[in-house]
Amino acid sequence: MIELLGGFPADAVAFRGSGFLTKEDYDRVLVPAVEEALKTHEGVKVYYEIASDFSGMSPAAMWEDFRVGMQHLSRWKRVAVVTDVPWIGQMVQMFGFMIPVTIRVFAIADAAEARVWLGQDS
Repeated sequence: MIELLGGFPADAVAFRGSGFLTKEDYDRVLVPAVEEALKTHEGVKVYYEIASDFSGMSPAAMWEDFRVGMQHLSRWKRVAVVTDVPWIGQMVQMFGFMIPVTIRVFAIADAAEARVWLGQDS
């Protein structure tokens, strides 16, 4: 399940992924929120929290995650990935250098720090 989170700057979109993620989660929640934010902001910041009960994602969800990220690549201002799931953090660190945006991984315990960092100007 993906849920939209509130309390972030106007130029940010924030999500929490938990359980098993499907393409429908992206289609219903994440994609519309990203597209709406991009209508009113030249660049958008992303906060993506992966909950401790995250159990994986369908291949279609993986593709949708990749597609949305790449489709708007030049419009991301910064990305905070908040998770205690080891392989998520490792993947971000391993492939993050290929993405021309500042990406940081934070532990769930550091979610408040991630919010502050995301609110800063690049």
